[in-house]
Amino acid sequence: MEPIPRSEKMLLMQAAEGDQASFSALFHAYKHKLYGFLVRITDAPGMAEDIIQDVFLRLWNKRVELTDIDNFGAYLFRMAQNQALNALKRRAREYQYIASLQEPVAPAEAETALNMREVQAKLENAVAQLPPKQKQVFTLSRDKGLKHDEIAREMNISPATVNNHMIEALRTLRKHVGPYLYTSGSYALLTFLSPLF
Repeated sequence: MEPIPRSEKMLLMQAAEGDQASFSALFHAYKHKLYGFLVRITDAPGMAEDIIQDVFLRLWNKRVELTDIDNFGAYLFRMAQNQALNALKRRAREYQYIASLQEPVAPAEAETALNMREVQAKLENAVAQLPPKQKQVFTLSRDKGLKHDEIAREMNISPATVNNHMIEALRTLRKHVGPYLYTSGSYALLTFLSPLF
């Protein structure tokens, strides 16, 4: 095992005692290498940045254990790789859940069929009532056709946060508008609105 450099060992000892400048020095020494490494794994710059912040936050919260690490670089990259794999699994589950929300729901019985204008009005009203971030994510996705990574860059948030906002927005809109898409005579509306669900 490659011995830890003396200067780095000193930084770890000082950081373990709560010295923020030493911990910051460790962060700056590794952040660019970690970023390149994580972008190759995730193919998502925003996710890579989030993982780096999360890794170093975890290290800081357990800083008293830093002196127990024999090879800090190897430990750091292994920790980042594990975080990346977990993040990719979460993203896959989120995409799967979003896809399930977009599948047609079971037909709901209704006394009268609503025409396209009425359903569109209900949809617009439901969108208007979404929380601001959900509304912005939904609008950028559905009206402008932006992908989640593009929305993340425009809103300066992570793709994972974009996914969460989209999931909540779709759940709310499906609750308010979904039942009306399957009323008698609404098949044209279903075709018109299906990209939303």
